[in-house]
Amino acid sequence: MEPLRILIVSTPVAPLGSGGGGGVELTLHNLVHGLGARGHRVEVVAPTGSHLVGVEVHEVDGALQTSMQLTDRNTPTELPANSVLAAMWDRVADLSDEVDIVLNLAYDWLPLYLTRFLDVPVVHLISMGSLTDAMDAVLAEVAAHHPGHLAAHTRSQASTFPDPSWFRLLASGIIIDDYTTHLSADQPAYLGAVGRISPEKGLEDVAELSARTGWPVRFWGLMQDPDYWERIRTDHPGAQLEYCGFLSTHDLQAAIGGCSAVLVTPKWVEAFGNVVIEAMATGVPVIAYDRGGPAEVVIDAATGFVVPADDIDALAEAVARIDTIDRLACRQYVEEHFSTEAFAERVDAWLREVMAMAQVDRD
Repeated sequence: MEPLRILIVSTPVAPLGSGGGGGVELTLHNLVHGLGARGHRVEVVAPTGSHLVGVEVHEVDGALQTSMQLTDRNTPTELPANSVLAAMWDRVADLSDEVDIVLNLAYDWLPLYLTRFLDVPVVHLISMGSLTDAMDAVLAEVAAHHPGHLAAHTRSQASTFPDPSWFRLLASGIIIDDYTTHLSADQPAYLGAVGRISPEKGLEDVAELSARTGWPVRFWGLMQDPDYWERIRTDHPGAQLEYCGFLSTHDLQAAIGGCSAVLVTPKWVEAFGNVVIEAMATGVPVIAYDRGGPAEVVIDAATGFVVPADDIDALAEAVARIDTIDRLACRQYVEEHFSTEAFAERVDAWLREVMAMAQVDRD
């Protein structure tokens, strides 16, 4: 098959490499690698200051967009003055004659609305669950007028929307060779938690677990909400908590590999949870709440444990059984199901199907 010219549009909430874009940054990096390895020509549109090696990045100036995670159901759609989101889609329009398809990773109203106005097919890999009525409405419009153009990561994520059938399910993937397997945990033992330091991650439950059980916990991720972090520390004086900063993928995988387990305790529906497969790729089991994508990825009692959401007693019971998990099996599971090659193959098939439908419509 002929290679495609693919333009990937990043999130407008932060430059690539800053950590502010959350899992979208890793997803984009892995897609660039995987699709490029399949022979496609891939370029990226992203905010100024983005760092991505080995691909052309069209950097765009402007005021960053507020993340949708900070909204409620009735939050109106807004663009700041000198919006980077608007400027990024001006750049997409300028480049549209040079590409075969546009892959949007931004969870924002504007790119969804613009789907109908560009001559090139535009597809959207949605990175969050349903958050606002305005987003649900524009997603419904895309699904009605451009069926097949929407994708999600997991069934749990898709089920938060009015009609889960809008979405093709693609899971995710990582560059397996970037992760070293640790067949044993460091001693003295500690637990880990990875992700933005912000309330939707439920890190207060991790702190409560530490206070109850005496387990030390190390945290890695962007310090998005320092006040939240200080509240956790103040409210759980008996917890042993250490913030270890935001690390690159290379440094993060080396750091988390020594954990006895990684804890995933979200208070919202995570779309996928890349940290789950990152941890397991290093051999580290994952203990996840039964909420959102992570619960679909962890195989209970085989690659970690899935426990009832918000149940700290169940979390503690799972930690007590963590030595029953085979760390090599965790690595092998990721190799079999969540490699970048497998992820890129799924995305490639999706893009080609959309292009074939677009060709039929033109004919």
